[in-house]
Amino acid sequence: MEIKNFKYALPKEGFSDIRYQEYKNTLIKGTKEKIDEVSMIRKNGGNVRVLKGGGFGNYAFTDPADVEMAFREATIASELNPGKETLKRVEFHMEHIRVSPEKDPRSISVKEKKDLLQKYIDLIMDNSKIVDLESQYYEQFTDTIILNNQGTEIRQEELICGMSFRMTSKEGTLTQMTRLSFGGTESFDELLNKEQEVKEKVKQTVDLLHAKTISGGNYDVILDSDVGGLFIHEAFGHLSESDNLIGNQTLAETMELGTKFAMKDFNVIDDPTKKGHPGSYVFDHEGTKAKKVSLITDGNLTGRLHSMESASYMDEDPTGHARAKNFGFTPIVRMGNIYIDKGTSTLEQMIQSIDDGLYLFGSAGGQTSGETFTFAVQGGYRIENGRITDMVRDISLTGHLFTTLKNIEMVGNYVEFSKAGGCGKAGQILIQSGKGSAPIKIKNMGIGGQ
Repeated sequence: MEIKNFKYALPKEGFSDIRYQEYKNTLIKGTKEKIDEVSMIRKNGGNVRVLKGGGFGNYAFTDPADVEMAFREATIASELNPGKETLKRVEFHMEHIRVSPEKDPRSISVKEKKDLLQKYIDLIMDNSKIVDLESQYYEQFTDTIILNNQGTEIRQEELICGMSFRMTSKEGTLTQMTRLSFGGTESFDELLNKEQEVKEKVKQTVDLLHAKTISGGNYDVILDSDVGGLFIHEAFGHLSESDNLIGNQTLAETMELGTKFAMKDFNVIDDPTKKGHPGSYVFDHEGTKAKKVSLITDGNLTGRLHSMESASYMDEDPTGHARAKNFGFTPIVRMGNIYIDKGTSTLEQMIQSIDDGLYLFGSAGGQTSGETFTFAVQGGYRIENGRITDMVRDISLTGHLFTTLKNIEMVGNYVEFSKAGGCGKAGQILIQSGKGSAPIKIKNMGIGGQ
């Protein structure tokens, strides 16, 4: 795979680019006690875009010999699109990015990866109260060339590996489910020596069988970093992806820069340049260098995420957040590592400030609809008179984003990131998407219980 094999085909007029990619994926999956799937996939292909006379035309291909034909077809598609678009700001870069993990997963045999996953499976299933388990090891490596007719020539390697487990405990007719992930980086050593973490999660999953239920209603709550990360990613992060604002006047007015959303101690950042997380990278798939973006500063909206196209449309600067699942897809605006930055409160101070409320831990998925959200959590604890008391279960939280942001009263003094990536948008599931948070205290949160 050489740059010279594609550079010659770039059209000179308008704007055009090409992304050619070698893609390798390893997946090892287990159900209950056994590993039942080992797959390795290797794909090569490219995607070209042309902006000439209308909107973007794009064409995906697998045979490098088809590159000239791909540009011809993309040019025709661009000329057929209505309107006349131009890119006001296009960065110029020439760089070769190589991965250099401390322990390269590509140097580890599939048998070693399988044996490590099986060791954790055996540890989990050793507890008779665990009745179901879904487990997986994943590894993805891409080697991507990005060229455009403005002079950019980038070759970038990206590598991520990790493990995830979804375990279910049962007693009588009652079941409880939790999730555990580790890794989410380019280094295999982040997956080693996790026995203690596994044992603690198994114990928590079983303990939830004896946890109490709560009545639904409004509570003062503390979200741990995992739940806080899910909240800011799903409820707010997608609204910061500026391609969602184009053509939506109501949302664009709501997300006007300078609008006050939260207390002064509340800050939200998206930073792909922060190394060691699922959403870390150097260049996006348009060849724009990834940038740290302060989305909310001192409670006020101060930024948003951009591709070259959305930045031109809104007369702002590209931020390096245009990415695609693989060469078969065109880049769209995606979060990198989004997180609620640390504040000034200790967790103890947050707990002591609540007379009757909840501490919630562990995200368990959810959904958003416009400005409203509903999330499930793995479990929680009652807070009574400023102290943690009984474990509670079967909890969901629901609310309106902007009301919830205004109800945030305290922000913890440390940040933790999820080890599991993953985000879906426009039919593209992107595993290289990170989230994190400081613990946050929210007053009057809507809680679903029994």
